[in-house]
Amino acid sequence: MPEVRRTPATEIKVVGASRTTLRDVYHLFLRARWTVALVAIVVIYLALNAVFAAAFCLIGGIANARPNSFFDAFCFSVQTMGTVGYGSMYPASAAANAVVIAESVTGLIVTAVATGLVFAKFSRSTGRIAFSRHAVIGPMDGVPTLMLRVGNERGNLILEATIRISLVRTEKTHEGVTFYRMYDLALARERSPAMTRSWTVLHPIGKDSPLFGASPASVARDEIELMVTVVGVDDTSLQPVHARHRYEHQEIVWGARHADILSEEPDGTIVVDMRKFHEIVPTAPTDGFPYPP
Repeated sequence: MPEVRRTPATEIKVVGASRTTLRDVYHLFLRARWTVALVAIVVIYLALNAVFAAAFCLIGGIANARPNSFFDAFCFSVQTMGTVGYGSMYPASAAANAVVIAESVTGLIVTAVATGLVFAKFSRSTGRIAFSRHAVIGPMDGVPTLMLRVGNERGNLILEATIRISLVRTEKTHEGVTFYRMYDLALARERSPAMTRSWTVLHPIGKDSPLFGASPASVARDEIELMVTVVGVDDTSLQPVHARHRYEHQEIVWGARHADILSEEPDGTIVVDMRKFHEIVPTAPTDGFPYPP
């Protein structure tokens, strides 16, 4: 088995970017995890009630509330914003009624915005596309070939799935300037009409390939990275799904191929063993693919 070493992903530090504005809150909410999003809504709701509770404590005017009791004022605020009914407490002064009106309008707006955000996040179609832990380079019909495996972790289909692989390489221009150049890799097949559990993506390393004549040493020297993107349509929700993955040069294994996950039982049943999805097996050198140093 070829030796595999994993290293942490390169950290990218952005300096001088424009500050995040309120216009980006919507995108931040959609990108956040459900736990973070729901906790944010609860915290904002409680914070608004605390603000109005402080106002009620300041002006008073709440019947049957204990004097200067923040807890009673907070409970009255929650009842007002949640429109659950006052019970024994109710506004008994003009100032208190004015704050109640302001809180009712605020609660109406906050409820509408929160409902819209939750619905937008809930209706987003997210794909569960798996990428093999390593890309491999080995012989395929005697031709050196870059290979990686993608698959749909769900049991449905991704229709008209299209994959793109871009290679990023550090180069020096004639002027001596460091340049991160991107190349699109030509694939043996870049589209699948219905992607299911597994799809092995192949890039033959011919004379026109940026990887032609490369070796593990040159790949490490040039800090080569592979950027993989998959786009398709979920056949259940009929919504577009997107996925991307990055392979650094340490995650490219030479002289290997992905293990077979398809087999056939004596009765003709096809077995897909997803336990082998990330497994790789060594390949022997051939005349068409002598292992570079």
